Amino acid sequence: MQASQRTQMSGSVHGLYNQQMQQVEQYYAPYNVLKNSCKDSRSSGMQFSFQAQDEQFFTLDSSPATDYVVNDSPPALSVSSNRSPFSPQCSQSYMSDLHHSSDNTCGSPLSGCSGIDDGDLRHVLRELENKLLGPESDTDDSCSCSLNDMVSKPSSITRWNRVLDMAPSLNLKELLDACAEAVSDADISTAEALMSALEQRVSVSGEPMERLGAYVLEGIRARLLSSGSIIYKKLKCKEPTGSELLSYMQVIFNMCPYYKFAYMSANVIIREAMMNENRIHIIDFQIAQGSQWMFLLHDLAHRPGGPPFVRITGVDDEESAYARGGGLQLVGERLAEVAKSCGVPFEFHGAALSGCEVQLENLRVKHGEALAVNFPYMLHHMPDESVSTINHRDRLLRLVKSLSPKIVTLVEQESNTNTAPFLPRFRETLDYYTAMFESIDAARPRDDKERISAEEHCVARDVVNIIACEGADRVERHELFGKWRLRLMMAGFTQCQMSPSVGETIKHMLKEYNPNYRYAESEGALYLGWKNRALATSSAWR
Repeated sequence: MQASQRTQMSGSVHGLYNQQMQQVEQYYAPYNVLKNSCKDSRSSGMQFSFQAQDEQFFTLDSSPATDYVVNDSPPALSVSSNRSPFSPQCSQSYMSDLHHSSDNTCGSPLSGCSGIDDGDLRHVLRELENKLLGPESDTDDSCSCSLNDMVSKPSSITRWNRVLDMAPSLNLKELLDACAEAVSDADISTAEALMSALEQRVSVSGEPMERLGAYVLEGIRARLLSSGSIIYKKLKCKEPTGSELLSYMQVIFNMCPYYKFAYMSANVIIREAMMNENRIHIIDFQIAQGSQWMFLLHDLAHRPGGPPFVRITGVDDEESAYARGGGLQLVGERLAEVAKSCGVPFEFHGAALSGCEVQLENLRVKHGEALAVNFPYMLHHMPDESVSTINHRDRLLRLVKSLSPKIVTLVEQESNTNTAPFLPRFRETLDYYTAMFESIDAARPRDDKERISAEEHCVARDVVNIIACEGADRVERHELFGKWRLRLMMAGFTQCQMSPSVGETIKHMLKEYNPNYRYAESEGALYLGWKNRALATSSAWR
């Protein structure tokens, strides 16, 4: 694309952004974070350290990169290796102790340098052991001391009392980690003692870690009771009505930029790829309420030479249908109304089935139409080879590749919870969702009832599912961008370099939100993060 064209397209996005937002939000429902009905690898890469004067910010890395663009405007940049997408440069020993640990799958601590890694936890436990057992303990300081190492030492104090004595000295994150370690080692009595202590420390209206801890504790309890799939669906609360769920989803949409990041980055990519096409077919594999395409229709209406013909195929999911209170015809009618008001020739086709059920004939691909395919926070719900020999995750990618699309957009959460064993998966979940809960905390008061309900129904179910469930019942199976890149390449796709206008669009959008949100570009992908933690990536393929 010529530089003048890129400038024009970027200006088009910025000029229409506020006007479109007002028109679209009245129809709003975002991508559904509640899950599809159908039922790991580690990523190593390049680290980017961001510095501004003497203050140290965060790092970005992914797999080996040939180029990168940093968008937090720091004057200095350093490069090293083997780190996760956003992580802090602290004086603590994160590089040697946590990020190179065999149990760590992606994690970076979440609140600047305030997190405590595995090495720190072991040190705390050793100190507590010395206090409990006395200085004559035969503990070897050169060895790591786990919770089970400590509580199995001979002593007149019973294991139960020793755990209870230890609990008040641990902060909440340490206590949650110790409880998960006990569960991982099948030490039920220790886990139950720690759960009792946790009950007094968590609250759905407390600080971010206290709120997350309440749902993590629910997940641990469900895992021990082997009732993960049941509690995942009910979370010990009345299921919201469709209109209530829709309102909770909108609360999340307004508080955080995660949904806007997904559809705004994808829209710019699709619009630029289709610049010279007169007939466009878009397949959206999780169309939800269709809000994303209202923005694109407005953009296409202003295209030089007139708007193209647009046909959208929307694949549905149960929760989105429940939230909207009806089938996909409601989405089609809404989009047709917007297209008519913009003067864009339009057609809609609904495919009311999950991604696991999609076959070629459901997509109605026609000759002569340039095809765009959108995967918005959706593919991680598809079971892969670790769950089923059918491997719907790769099957769907191969199916899409066979359609010869002109562009494919992929937006996913940057987390590693797919095939990781329970304990590293637990720690990864704790890190990831601490960042998310912190970002929500910055937007609404802690006693805000709407925020509490939105977290409970739109976020907490994910947390419980990751911790409590296994096999086909665990539908939250995130992968890092490096693994997604391998999957798409194995399916025959080639990654497309994003134009500068994609990053400029996200930069403009983030001005509406807390300055702790960060974005960065690497490996041709765009990362969205909170403080020091990458939370989502957007990429383009053909």
